[in-house]
Amino acid sequence: MIVAIVSFRPQHPVSLKDATSMFAQTAPKYLGRAGLVRKHYFVTETGDRLGGIYVWRSKADAEACYDGDWRQMATNKYGAPPEIVYVQNPVVVDNVLGRIEKL
Repeated sequence: MIVAIVSFRPQHPVSLKDATSMFAQTAPKYLGRAGLVRKHYFVTETGDRLGGIYVWRSKADAEACYDGDWRQMATNKYGAPPEIVYVQNPVVVDNVLGRIEKL
């Protein structure tokens, strides 16, 4: 598993209400996305950064998503280019299922 933290620094702060509305518009595009396990949208308390935390089966799956068209769409939608950081995800604590997974 790999986690991609994708964030944007909008030109103006974004409220939770406005962020929720924007995220609800794009969320359906990720249902059934090849290689995507889960996506969490986020906005900081001050609204100065927003984005998504994606859990992917592989980095190749993530990179297939974040192509030039996606980057342009995201830049247009959020008013700033995306910053993408990839991190390894070797251990997961799942309190819903009550287990720890080593990946």
